[in-house]
Formats: sequence, C-alpha cells, structure tokens
Amino acid sequence: MKSCRCATGWLPGRLSERGRRQATELGARRRADGIAAVFTSDLARSVETAGIAFGGSAIPVLPDWRLRECDYGQLNGSPAAQVHGQRAEYVDTPYPDGESWREAAARMASFVADLPLLPGWEFTAR
Repeated sequence: MKSCRCATGWLPGRLSERGRRQATELGARRRADGIAAVFTSDLARSVETAGIAFGGSAIPVLPDWRLRECDYGQLNGSPAAQVHGQRAEYVDTPYPDGESWREAAARMASFVADLPLLPGWEFTAR
C-alpha cells in the first residue's frame, strides 16, 4: 500500500509499514533513556506509534487531545505540500472549519501548564 503525503490533521489516519518500522526503531533507541512518561495525542496514529515504541515497557503512555496537531478543518487529509504551503495564511486566521496555528499553540500550552498538576509526577527541565 502506497502511503499518502497528506496532512492528516485530525483525521484518524493509520501508520504505514514504514511508520510502524520507525516506531519500533524509536523504542529501541529511547526505552533505556530514563523517560518517566510518554505524552501523545489521542489520535489513533499517535497512540499506535507510542504503543509500538514503548508498549510492554514500564513507561506509561498518556494520551491527551490537546497534543493533536493543528486542525486543518476542510483541508484535513489534503496534500501536505498544499496545506503547509499556505501555513503563513493561518497563523492567526483559522483554517476553514478548523483552527489557526496560534489556537493550536495555545491548546498545547494549556497541556504544558497542566503538567505540574499531575499527581505523583515531578518534572524537571534537562
């Protein structure tokens, strides 16, 4: 199956064979790095990536919807070159039926702001 060079956005999407192989390689490289937790978006392809890379380890995988990529609205699933070629137009203006890059950044910032509130977790910058 040929993979699409699409900006999947908030569509479910699936990992390609290459993506699954890269997730396996990621886990092999990073499992022993002392990672306390893996935070991922709740989209299936992100959860699948984290599951392949860190599944079966003691590292918890914690999905959160706020870690989703930008919602391209009507352009979700469009060719990546088209979507990303127009990126500057959507810094402050939302994609049609989607969000702006600034809104996406604010959503992700709200996740980061909540990290210290997680019970039992201590986060330190390295």
